[in-house]
Amino acid sequence: APSTPPARCALKFKEYTMTKKLITVSVNGKKEEKAVEPRTLLIHFLREELNLTGAHIGCETSHCGVCTVDIDGQSVKSCTHLAIQCDGSEVLTVEGLANKGVLHAVQEGFYKEHGLQCGFCTPGMLMRAYRFLHENPNPSEDEIRHGMSGNLCRCTGYQNIIKAVQYAAKKLQEPVAA
Repeated sequence: APSTPPARCALKFKEYTMTKKLITVSVNGKKEEKAVEPRTLLIHFLREELNLTGAHIGCETSHCGVCTVDIDGQSVKSCTHLAIQCDGSEVLTVEGLANKGVLHAVQEGFYKEHGLQCGFCTPGMLMRAYRFLHENPNPSEDEIRHGMSGNLCRCTGYQNIIKAVQYAAKKLQEPVAA
């Protein structure tokens, strides 16, 4: 049986025994029900609890965008968003973009237009491009630059990322084959 900590340690002991909260969240179309500590960041929930490692951990201050996911139709930087805030929400990660092995238009655009180099920023870029093109399906180059400005890349000159988003915008406008 666990012993009771000495009085001088009681506060520290209490800090490490937070009560977990049960959350239900749909991630990439799959209902997930997990008990999480209230302080658990969404990025850690996705990576450690659900083994979805596409979203990366970068700056942990929401400046770089490598952790970007889609929550209820909005781009969110998961490094500063608590998992319990997603209770009852729909979350889409980069792993959920492709449909039955067919790349989404933004993934195809990054592939065809060489919109990546090292790949570290790519999942966040893809997720931001996905949401951006829902918000603005026919953007100008300047609108793409502004819409993607919250996601940083240290390798490219951004030009191929812009081309990739333009490619995806055009592809998404094409009629769907029956």
